[in-house]
Amino acid sequence: MEKSYKQFLPEISTLIFDVDGVLTNGIVTIMPDGELVRQMNIKDGYALKTAVDKGYKVCIISGGTNEGVRTRLANLGIKDIYLGAHNKIKQYQELLEKYNLEAKEVLYMGDDIPDFPVMKLVGMPCCPNDAAQEIQSISKYISDKKGGEGCVRDVIEQIMRVQGKWDENFDAKYD
Repeated sequence: MEKSYKQFLPEISTLIFDVDGVLTNGIVTIMPDGELVRQMNIKDGYALKTAVDKGYKVCIISGGTNEGVRTRLANLGIKDIYLGAHNKIKQYQELLEKYNLEAKEVLYMGDDIPDFPVMKLVGMPCCPNDAAQEIQSISKYISDKKGGEGCVRDVIEQIMRVQGKWDENFDAKYD
């Protein structure tokens, strides 16, 4: 019998997220000056900050290069932010070495084909419910939320609940 995805959650210490299609809804608005504008869900941001404050290693690996994205995520306390990553396995392996991690400790949430190779390597591949079919087929958990609409909060909250770290006494520490 196949394991329930919840059986993988107690091992998770490291959370890796793609940006476009996971932390955003995948839609970019092109401004007259060529800037690409994205929206992020504030509840996802709160969950990311809470995870950082509770000691999880939170990492971003994205093919996008928008420095506004880096600023937003850095302000949440995320230190490992890889933008312009086209071979995501390289950054994933750097993280494993840097933190002496095993694959079973790592959750990766992605939504499209560029995430596929690294998702096959992690202990807990997961995705939003509007992810590409190829990504859904290898995910151990598919959120009931779409990208940019709370899927990150969903998975973080589930991990923290299973590990006894989600409660009503949060004191998010914003710099």
